[in-house]
Amino acid sequence: MPAIQPLSAFTEGQRRAIRYVLTDIDDTLTSHGRLTADAYAALERLQVAGFQVIPITGRPAGWCDLIARFWPVDGIVGENGALYMRYDRDAKVMRRRFFQSDAERQAARTKLAALSETILREVPGCALASDQQYRECDLAVDFCEDVPPLPREAVDKIVALFEQAGATAKVSSIHVNGWFGEWDKLSMTRVFFRDIFGEDLETIRDSVVFAGDSPNDAPMFGYFPHSVGVANVTPFLDRIASPPAYVTPSEGGRGFVELADALIAVRA
Repeated sequence: MPAIQPLSAFTEGQRRAIRYVLTDIDDTLTSHGRLTADAYAALERLQVAGFQVIPITGRPAGWCDLIARFWPVDGIVGENGALYMRYDRDAKVMRRRFFQSDAERQAARTKLAALSETILREVPGCALASDQQYRECDLAVDFCEDVPPLPREAVDKIVALFEQAGATAKVSSIHVNGWFGEWDKLSMTRVFFRDIFGEDLETIRDSVVFAGDSPNDAPMFGYFPHSVGVANVTPFLDRIASPPAYVTPSEGGRGFVELADALIAVRA
């Protein structure tokens, strides 16, 4: 595993080249389940400084609609890459794109509903995530957000049940998300950049920074040379095949603020 460097190793020259800031939400922007004022303000300060800011999250479509409309962001990729949303504030139009067709999503929801019964029966203590009713494409199983934290063995069993059914499963800091389809955070990020910015992500990787904290961020950590884990990524490193290049001194939203300050400093 490559050595992870402190955020201070992210050089001024490298930071000066950054134009796009991508970030996970839970436990990257948030701290102990709350979006603090300083973390939210950091998003706005990044926009004011000229960065394009895009959350890349496992959170559901219903939340993404609100975030795209009301947060200081330039779009959002949700449900671990199942969709993106971009709100045109001038035209007052929401642009949405899903990885699957309406028919494919409906068929997948039927299979996920049946699978949810199996998981809840086989893994005592887990629950459907409280945001499940706002989801379009995946099943989120809560193992520590609104239920007492489950041991790693239980989380692994949830993953195994998804995979035995032929679904993809990804572990975040709070949920196991599973879906029937071939996407992840990175694949829809590529689509978003092509559709919205007219950019081939492969050619501009050095102008992108990604911040995250958990195993479902591994595709992003591995792809972007300037990937940053907030400090609470450390307990998950043995489960992340591609770790981040840098780690912040602080956890959660405070760590994101440290990254934002480092980026904005070279724009001053």
